[in-house]
Amino acid sequence: MVNQAAVQAYEDLVLSLREEDGVAVTPDGLLVHGKLFVFLEGEDLVVELPEVRSTDLRTRGIASAFRAAGHPSREWVRVADRQLWPELARESHEFVGEPPVGGQS
Repeated sequence: MVNQAAVQAYEDLVLSLREEDGVAVTPDGLLVHGKLFVFLEGEDLVVELPEVRSTDLRTRGIASAFRAAGHPSREWVRVADRQLWPELARESHEFVGEPPVGGQS
């Protein structure tokens, strides 16, 4: 059974981010410059953040580990608190969407 409150919160998030530079909405989640940075899984938002930030959020109990194919990820975390979704999604957008260092030199 789908949690309508989580779906609505995710749809609101998509509406707020879809006009940002380089963002595309796909059935899998939101992409920035072709890279996935946030998606909904069950009732949790899953975001990619720098490893230090992800570890901090897990340590403080704000997020939990995301497991891809049974393996925990260092950068991807699950966030249940919908009030934090906009902040963490924007953080993820900036992290994933930033150009690689030295990419054009």
